[in-house]
Amino acid sequence: MKIRNIALLVLLSGAATSALASAPHWEYKGKHGAEHWGDLTSDFSTCKNGVNQSPIDISSTIDAMLPELDINYGASKVSLVNNGHTIQANIAGKNTFKNDAGQFDLKQFHFHSPSENTINGKSYPLEMHFVHADPSGNLAVIGVMFEQGNENQALSGLWQRMPAEKNTPVPLATRFESTELLPENKDYFRFNGSLTTPPCSEGVRWFVMQEPLQASHGQIEKFRKMMPGDTNRPLQSVNARVVLR
Repeated sequence: MKIRNIALLVLLSGAATSALASAPHWEYKGKHGAEHWGDLTSDFSTCKNGVNQSPIDISSTIDAMLPELDINYGASKVSLVNNGHTIQANIAGKNTFKNDAGQFDLKQFHFHSPSENTINGKSYPLEMHFVHADPSGNLAVIGVMFEQGNENQALSGLWQRMPAEKNTPVPLATRFESTELLPENKDYFRFNGSLTTPPCSEGVRWFVMQEPLQASHGQIEKFRKMMPGDTNRPLQSVNARVVLR
């Protein structure tokens, strides 16, 4: 199995990386932490050799009159998984995102705390990634920032079922509207990047919303306490990339 297919299996099925014998254990800190990912196995070499890595600080953007996002999410069956690195919501149903590369299907969304991407140097306490794939396995990610504020009702529905036991799916009792986790203002930043976890595969289309949502201190802390520590990869060099807005 090619490493890109392994990455897709982990990202799209909710399987934990440690469940795959061919993929080494990784963490965010320590001897298996982000600074060592590229040395854990040759399959992870892009983590240290890639030139379009994510996350980045979103700054020095270019105004490009970007088209409106074509997002079509419906009420869907959702199953939550604690994979040891994040809380991931696996999606079943017709949820599509069309962009310049064609139609992508929403497979899952998950969270990082603190945020992985930053905007003009600002870090947020929570970031969510909607992960989409097309039939060829190409990926597109919509990122949404959360700032501390009022309680988020959509998150409340998810967090009531937040699983503590690793790799044991917990289905939601009712269908979930993923659109409730998108801001009303859908202006966005556009750039090319990578997976933010091993194997750090490049060629991922990134769309990061400019307007953050709010989440309460308690909601943010509930996620953080479920994780072993910070769940964000350090910022990567932008290099020659252009960030559009």
